[in-house]
Amino acid sequence: MAAYHPYHPTLYTAPRTPCFSGSSSLGQTVHNVITARVSRKQSVKAAIDCGTKLSAWTNVRREHWEGDLAVEGHLPAWLNGTYLRNGPGLWDVGEHSFHHIFDGYATLVRISFRRGRATGAHRHIESEAYKAAMVNGRPHHREFSQLCPRRPGSLLDRLRNVIGLSSGTMLSDNANISVFPLGDGRVICLTETTKSSVLVDPETLDTIGKFRYADRLWGPLQSTHPVVTRTEFLTLLPDLFRRGHRVVRMAAGSNERKVLGRVHCRGGMTPGWVHSFAVTEKYIIVPEMPLRYSVTGVLKSELTPWYIFDWVPESGSYMHVICRLTGKTVASVEVPLFMALHFINAYEQREDDGDRTGVLIADCCEYYADPSIIKALALHRLRSPGINKDTFPDARVARFRIPLDGTPVGELETVVDPDVHGRGVELCSINPAYQGKEYRYVYACGAQRPCNFFNSLTKIDLVKKEAKNWYEAGSVPSEPFFVARPGGTDEDDGVVISIVSTTQDEGYALLLDAASFEEIARVRFPYGLPYGFHGCWIPKKI
Repeated sequence: MAAYHPYHPTLYTAPRTPCFSGSSSLGQTVHNVITARVSRKQSVKAAIDCGTKLSAWTNVRREHWEGDLAVEGHLPAWLNGTYLRNGPGLWDVGEHSFHHIFDGYATLVRISFRRGRATGAHRHIESEAYKAAMVNGRPHHREFSQLCPRRPGSLLDRLRNVIGLSSGTMLSDNANISVFPLGDGRVICLTETTKSSVLVDPETLDTIGKFRYADRLWGPLQSTHPVVTRTEFLTLLPDLFRRGHRVVRMAAGSNERKVLGRVHCRGGMTPGWVHSFAVTEKYIIVPEMPLRYSVTGVLKSELTPWYIFDWVPESGSYMHVICRLTGKTVASVEVPLFMALHFINAYEQREDDGDRTGVLIADCCEYYADPSIIKALALHRLRSPGINKDTFPDARVARFRIPLDGTPVGELETVVDPDVHGRGVELCSINPAYQGKEYRYVYACGAQRPCNFFNSLTKIDLVKKEAKNWYEAGSVPSEPFFVARPGGTDEDDGVVISIVSTTQDEGYALLLDAASFEEIARVRFPYGLPYGFHGCWIPKKI
């Protein structure tokens, strides 16, 4: 059955059979929703309204695809394993269109490398939110910018919404942000809600089911970027009513989280949003910025100007430090106002005598205390004709210096001149062997101005204070993920993988030599891919 996509006037063929691993009636419903006919005239108008043919901001064309991928260039002989990337892949359901990049239903992309060849696949994650939307033709859970089921009209509706949001029953389990291999081999996908912890099969991309926590740690929210190693899983559970965060640890192979410590936020009436946090070998660093969860929005069942947050600069910014061994707070310092989604890395800086740690260094992608990045990710802005206007917020690699000697104030400084990476830096990765240790190189998305989104890749040398950049007009690359060469000794010995969307409705994985930052290969998909957020690498044992 042929159909026209509402944001792509080009004809595509829907899958003959639903790739949905549910009942046949549900699969047929999914098939009908996604392949609903839209006239060519309407499609062309929609494409013009979008102002761009970028596949990055359109729905993936099929629920599921897999096959061989064409390779241009040379794949390293040592590159054997699977790269997974998670992110939104479906923003339009029935007559409903989501408003924000964070809303889209999760789609996993897989690229498997084996002896110089590559195969690929993608599949929607079958969350309860996704399945309900497919059956009903509209969302039934609250997403980032989506009030569900609708704006409440009566006091009883508001009360139901408050109870549903507080208990988590109305929150989405749409795990569309991150993907991690756990220490025991299981693969988990996550977003900000605890119920979104979903297990997937890294080969077939099938949704195995919910990750069931074997504890009684109640709380509807979590950090979407846990720190995962071979031995443990560290994350934060925000407490909206006691104004803080529980720091929890889960051993590899276990489903039981245990509270390691607790951070009490110092500013505002609610805890600051923590999308990610940083660790060193001995400490856990919990940031507190003035973008805070909005209790007023929850009680009124309304979106705020910042969706689910309030920007409260007068509440201040702080950095809290927890000892990984004892769980005790060893430092809590005030720092200059900041706005950051992703922390890059952190490490301990010894005092001159070398006997003890004097200062913690924590690096992040920082927006000059400007929360407008949240609004800049609205889909109407990304799809707008102003793609070549310089409307994207500036960002820098910022470094916190957190004293451990009782000094009440920390420092925040710019590490490198932001112009070397286009005044944009986000979605970063490093060599994982250097997590929590002193390091030199950062790989991230950058900006080639003018732009309204990240459009380049950058390798930043924190020692020489310089950057190498990759840029190709009309392309939108996603997170550059570093994969180390087995047996390599240099920090930048490996490759960087980034999935790229283009204005020509194409999609490919770009491979760069991590040392020279020069292109070595492109692995092409037979269709364009929507933008995705974060990835992981699962090495293959040979």
